[in-house]
Amino acid sequence: MEDVSDPPFRALCKEQGADVVYTEFVSSEGLIRNAAKSVMKLDIYEKERPVGIQIFGANMESMLQTIDIVEKSKPDIIDINFGCPVKKVVSKGAGAGILKDICLMEKLTAEMVKRTNLPVTVKTRLGWDHDSIKIVEVAERLQDVGIKSIAIHGRTRAQMYKGNADWKPIASVKNNPRMHIPVFGNGDVNTPESAVKMRDEYGLDGAMIGRATIGNPWFFKQVKHFFKTGEHFRPITMQERVEAARRHLQMSIDWKGETLGVFETRRHYTNYFKGIPDFKPYRMKMVTSDDAKDVFAAFDEALEKFGHHQFV
Repeated sequence: MEDVSDPPFRALCKEQGADVVYTEFVSSEGLIRNAAKSVMKLDIYEKERPVGIQIFGANMESMLQTIDIVEKSKPDIIDINFGCPVKKVVSKGAGAGILKDICLMEKLTAEMVKRTNLPVTVKTRLGWDHDSIKIVEVAERLQDVGIKSIAIHGRTRAQMYKGNADWKPIASVKNNPRMHIPVFGNGDVNTPESAVKMRDEYGLDGAMIGRATIGNPWFFKQVKHFFKTGEHFRPITMQERVEAARRHLQMSIDWKGETLGVFETRRHYTNYFKGIPDFKPYRMKMVTSDDAKDVFAAFDEALEKFGHHQFV
């Protein structure tokens, strides 16, 4: 969730029922070089708690130095990203790239657990490719060196984000009699029904939800309402969508400054206003304007024009 799961986005998700939130993943190499973008990702606020800082890397010394740096931000959790499939990360042996060297993955995790008193968790994938899926063994080995929970994306690195996520191997991890830490599922949890299925049919302890929340921080509330009642939460009104987009942009500007705040919030608008006929001219203003005043004006115009639109 790089350039997505920043403090403004996390604040909105937390308000709508997220139990735990995580930062964007932070490069260990960037942190030890004091790269401004990496350091900025360590900003966390009391209202977010519990919050985890997620880090990635493959160099032992860099990752251990990163632990020392991250601890100063006082997160509740340190999460290791062993799942990112992006080429620029994988090519350095980090993210899902480490799935080609399980022994290094285990050793790196063990040393990081020893380095801190904070709980260490792991996010990973089923394996490098279909022929190398050993996630039951991997999860057990990581548990044995001290991680407190594991979240598993139901695809291999080779799949990237193609095809359907396979939750069966994740359930096999959970059903392993030697496993005693929480096991969370990730991938294709994009409806309340899918969250119920992950819990009830696959027996997982919870879901790590990412892409379904972009432009839809209400997803957590929708899932919890469905858990409780078996019915869908009412449609989110245009007024609520505009208010969320407005607050999102303002918080981003307050945190990053106008230029970055305007630019990095654009990716959310398509989903905030998804399903509205003839909305394109308003969306184009939102995603092409460099001046915050113009974006706020576009929100007002959209609300005036579509305030009575009935969402389903």
